[in-house]
Amino acid sequence: MDEARPTPLRAPEQWLAVLRIGVGLWFAKSIFTKLVLVGGFLPIPVASDRWLQLMPKLLEKYAAGNPLTSYKNFLESTVIPHASVFAQLTAIGESAAGLLLVLGLLTELGAAVAFLLVVCYYLAVFWQGPSQQGFHYILAVSLIVILGASAGRRWGLDGWLARRRQRRGSLQGTYTTS
Repeated sequence: MDEARPTPLRAPEQWLAVLRIGVGLWFAKSIFTKLVLVGGFLPIPVASDRWLQLMPKLLEKYAAGNPLTSYKNFLESTVIPHASVFAQLTAIGESAAGLLLVLGLLTELGAAVAFLLVVCYYLAVFWQGPSQQGFHYILAVSLIVILGASAGRRWGLDGWLARRRQRRGSLQGTYTTS
């Protein structure tokens, strides 16, 4: 009886890079939707007026129906009264996490920030239905994979910097004298 041989993985690091870049692009869209764009194209790390006005309305809606009493209280007593601060944090956090993931630079930091944001967003909207639950679940699992696999090594600056440090280390070893 022939045993089935497992099919070898085909280029897993490249597929992790595709996942990292795709998730990163989803977060990086905040550059254009939540940050101020000078001249309509140059982003600066400041939440746009549109986001500063929209976020409190969204937060009130999320808090109003939230069945998690502790999170509802957190939204109502901490986040909503300081909505402008949280608008800045979310706009800059999403944009920075997205850029880090797309570039594969400080990938673990970018994935960790994005994961924290996803958990907060999930707690705010999970009660709105299964589509919200599924979206945030898949995004969270993707970020855990990116984080756990150090997915910035392929097609990312993390890998380029690691190879550069390795080359420098091997070159420095050739010039030392005993």
